[in-house]
Amino acid sequence: MRAVADTARMAWAPSPSGSVWRKRVHLVGPPESGQVTSVVRYEPRSRFPAHDHPDGEEILVLEGVFSDEHGHWPAGSFLLNPEGFRHAPFSEPGCVLFVKLRQFPGRERNHVVIDTAKLSWEASSTRGVSLKLLYEQTGFSDVTRLERWDAGADLGVVSYERGAELFVLEGEFADEAGTYSQGWWLRQPVGSRHSPRSERGCTLYVKRGGLPYLKSAA
Repeated sequence: MRAVADTARMAWAPSPSGSVWRKRVHLVGPPESGQVTSVVRYEPRSRFPAHDHPDGEEILVLEGVFSDEHGHWPAGSFLLNPEGFRHAPFSEPGCVLFVKLRQFPGRERNHVVIDTAKLSWEASSTRGVSLKLLYEQTGFSDVTRLERWDAGADLGVVSYERGAELFVLEGEFADEAGTYSQGWWLRQPVGSRHSPRSERGCTLYVKRGGLPYLKSAA
């Protein structure tokens, strides 16, 4: 079913670490080991003990610098850590992340690390929309990308044959159901459609085809 959440208005919930906070928009199963989509905030000098990632993990760094023993990832970094990946994350200056856990089954998935700031915007098939492709792999239905909608963009009727999730990174857009500014998260069900437009322009995280991997979504 369709779901929306304004994460900017949600309260931060604590994690067991005491210095990492979450705003969950999707949770199935136990709070600390279930399938989850959330905005996560690390306070300066926060650390998590080493842990595995069954069914994988996806991270988009929104603010600050996120780190683990494999490297340091500033704002704009996109990470897909596949099933079997293990790390001990931390942040010295603090950071804010958009995180999806246990939604990427398959050990054959690629390990992806992208500095999206270094990618060029590419034209899409929709007028007024450009994109940066972050993840697409044969054998898996999910496709993840950043989209930039120009000021005045009117996308017409957009259909989601396999569903989609959208997260507003900058700016604002509207459709027949409402208006969504920075921090809004939307889940569009399989077979749904809407008519989005953006008066002032916006930048979005968009994942199509990821709903089959969710444990409760239609």
